[in-house]
Amino acid sequence: METAVLKKMGILNPVAVYRNLTPAELTEIALERGEGALSVTGALVVETGKYTGRSPDDKFIVDTEGVHDEIAWGKVNRPISREKFESIKGKMAAYMQNREVFVFDGFAGADKVDQKKCRVICELASQCLFINQLLIRPTKEELDNYGEPDFTIFVAPGYKCDPEVEGINSEAAIIIDYEQEEVIIAGSAYAGEIKKSVFSVMNYLMPKEDVLPMHCSANMDPETGETAVFFGLSGTGKTTLSTDPNRKLIGDDEHGWSDRGIFNFEGGCYAKCINLKAENEPEIYNAIKFGSLVENVIMDPVTRELDFDDKTLTENTRVGYPIEYIDNAQIPGVGGIPKVVIFLTADAFGVLPPIAKLDINAAMYHFVTGFTSKLAGTERGVIEPQPTFSTLFGEPFMPYDPSLYAKMLGEKIMKYNTKVYLVNTGWSGGPASGEGKLGSRMKLKYTRAMITAALNGDFDNVEYKHNDIFNLDVPQTCPNVPDEIMNPRDTWEDKDAYDVAAKKLAKMFADNFEKKYPNMPENIKNAGPKAE
Repeated sequence: METAVLKKMGILNPVAVYRNLTPAELTEIALERGEGALSVTGALVVETGKYTGRSPDDKFIVDTEGVHDEIAWGKVNRPISREKFESIKGKMAAYMQNREVFVFDGFAGADKVDQKKCRVICELASQCLFINQLLIRPTKEELDNYGEPDFTIFVAPGYKCDPEVEGINSEAAIIIDYEQEEVIIAGSAYAGEIKKSVFSVMNYLMPKEDVLPMHCSANMDPETGETAVFFGLSGTGKTTLSTDPNRKLIGDDEHGWSDRGIFNFEGGCYAKCINLKAENEPEIYNAIKFGSLVENVIMDPVTRELDFDDKTLTENTRVGYPIEYIDNAQIPGVGGIPKVVIFLTADAFGVLPPIAKLDINAAMYHFVTGFTSKLAGTERGVIEPQPTFSTLFGEPFMPYDPSLYAKMLGEKIMKYNTKVYLVNTGWSGGPASGEGKLGSRMKLKYTRAMITAALNGDFDNVEYKHNDIFNLDVPQTCPNVPDEIMNPRDTWEDKDAYDVAAKKLAKMFADNFEKKYPNMPENIKNAGPKAE
């Protein structure tokens, strides 16, 4: 296997090839090679250098006749020629001559019907450890009968591209060749590039098998097998709210929805570490142990204690670990048909309702829109919240036109009568920042109560009030939640100020939709907020 796969990628004279080493073996080799150090809890701690996060400007898709008409080309999906792809891959292979090579053969997709074999070829033992923990690990029998992979990822962070020669943007390159079933990652040691490359590949392959790929977390009722999925951008509470001691965690980030139910694409988790505290997120805190890979967290060289509050290197500090490190994990990561879909948003404008029920058209609208907002920044003149719209709650990883994924979601919601809710975990009573009276963050206990009510069907027979500005149906009561917070306008002292702020945000929705989705069907467009 080793010789054949390496020759295919152009690596002809490696010093040694290591296939599917154990986490202990990979950790030991990484330490010997000086790739990182052990924390007091035994986790491998590394620094990723210049790149401490994904580099979206350096991501490309090979533009070939076979895929040209499928891809939604643009700012996110940038084309590159096969010739440039092969040139960079060849130089990466030449760089890897006379070096140790680490190979991990694993799986993406916990449902074996739709499971894909992925082979990851790494320069660094630490990155091989990461992907070993993040993908689904094969049994000995599965490894013995592995055969050829469905796609191959070649990672060489030590090779720096010459942007002038290669015609790209920097020394880093993340290039997917869907037709040749290969991915190359050069110049960046940030492990998240490997994980998200797998996700991007699955987002291309799964719709061909009538599986909706989703950038979401998911949990399951241990008795009934009914599942709930949680979509949301960073800061909306996706991980926190899907981690429920009364439910099994299927996964924290990437899933597929087939006619059999939902399934995790991964076998591990990649959690943020900034300001991590044991009392707030004990599951993640306790998962930082031997076998985990910690990126860019500052560690005391004497005590080997990790300082999760230190953002010297980056705010995007991370830890990767196998999902088995979570006590209530569902293994394998499969569950039933989703009973409820939750779209999470943290509205810093303070104008969206804390929960609203969405019909099919509204569900497709908010799925495509992917809204949340951020607090006012420190830039001069920026004194109010800033909207963020990320298509499908995962815009950087979706190769097809958004309407394809939206249509698939609508069809599945209709087929299975899945309920969909928009949940605002942000502010109420006023904006998070700016002029005038400020609001306060929605209490976590109220948000949890509303999600519990949605899962239990408590909103099936309650009174609803239509919010005309946002075109949303808002339940007027919820167990364990005060009635007065259900309608956001009621929480503002200055009702006129609410109307102004709400109409302003509604116009932002409309402008974004018109700009990004001019060809979206009218039934979806009309389900959104009303700008006037």
